[in-house]
Amino acid sequence: MIKVTRLNGKSFMLNAIYIEAIESFPDTTITLTNGRKYFVRETEDQVYELIKSFYQSVNLLGHPQLEDIDDEKE
Repeated sequence: MIKVTRLNGKSFMLNAIYIEAIESFPDTTITLTNGRKYFVRETEDQVYELIKSFYQSVNLLGHPQLEDIDDEKE
């Protein structure tokens, strides 16, 4: 889940697995696989980083953080 902010300022959690597309015209629009659209304050790049962090945290995109692995070796 990622935390994003509606245009009215209220934040909510969105399941990143169901995100199909992220577009800006000019507001950032997140389209889910079921066709539902959400308009958020975050930029496309910010949403992308949130999604990437989420995927890494659940190990869908490789190692979450190599720094943690290095700390364990010491």
